[in-house]
Amino acid sequence: MECLKGVGLGPLAAGAVGLLVLLRMIQKARGQQIVQDKVVVITGASSGLGKECARVFHAAGARLILCGRDQTRLQELVEELKTLTNSETKTHTPCMVTFDLSDMDRVTKAAEDILKCHGHVDILINNAGISFRGSILETHISVQRNVMETNYFGPIALTQAILPFLVKRGSGHIVVISSVQGKIAIPYRSAYAASKHATQAYFDCLRAEVERFGLHVSVVSPGYIKTNLSVNAVTGTGSKYGVMDKTTEAGSDPVDVAHAVLKAVTHRQKDVLLAGLLPTLAVYLRTLWPSVFFKLMASRSKKEKKD
Repeated sequence: MECLKGVGLGPLAAGAVGLLVLLRMIQKARGQQIVQDKVVVITGASSGLGKECARVFHAAGARLILCGRDQTRLQELVEELKTLTNSETKTHTPCMVTFDLSDMDRVTKAAEDILKCHGHVDILINNAGISFRGSILETHISVQRNVMETNYFGPIALTQAILPFLVKRGSGHIVVISSVQGKIAIPYRSAYAASKHATQAYFDCLRAEVERFGLHVSVVSPGYIKTNLSVNAVTGTGSKYGVMDKTTEAGSDPVDVAHAVLKAVTHRQKDVLLAGLLPTLAVYLRTLWPSVFFKLMASRSKKEKKD
């Protein structure tokens, strides 16, 4: 402390800010170095988090392959990205492949189309998905199956179709966008939570099995993100929910989450939880004191049903 005597708070604060700026610059440079010219596949790229990931990875110099169901919206994103140039980084015109993840036959063909774009894949970001709102008592089994097809079977079908080529190259990174609800289950989200729990388990297994081949696997689990996920969610009858939840409205900025995905790739993070204090505590509570967690969820269920 002797060496700090006579030094005002102003210079110390300025030094701290300068250090933070320097660290951010180093982190950004590392991200660009890791991603520059890499072939990056992003599913669900036409909207929400997928669209922001496309912008972030494009700015970092990736060769993007944008995937989604809506060809018009994908083309609009391609045209947008073509206009975005970066004086510090060489950018590339994205390719696009249109398909529906819930169509298993089309997923296999889509993988072939993806590989034709650049001949290989370096990074696969499984982002596409659908949400759910409804009581189990009032939910048809076909809805449960549809959500599982889109959120679980679709991503693993695409992953397994591309995986042999990554193994052959001896390098690659697979990312899946899961959810806090892949770690804890909350009332009236059964189909969604079940699909994300399955996703967490599958990609945890995959990580252990492919490490010996030099591949990396990241599971990114955000809390609520301010996108149209809840608006486009399905209900127990299969109809669109059509409502922006208050929790979703107050969720994280998708731009911030997209940068966190880039960071997960850059630092080869295995499991990333992007949630506030309460959801994070709930994850630990479910493991360390499950009886309390179950009581809290039962109380939440009663309250939501009354609302």
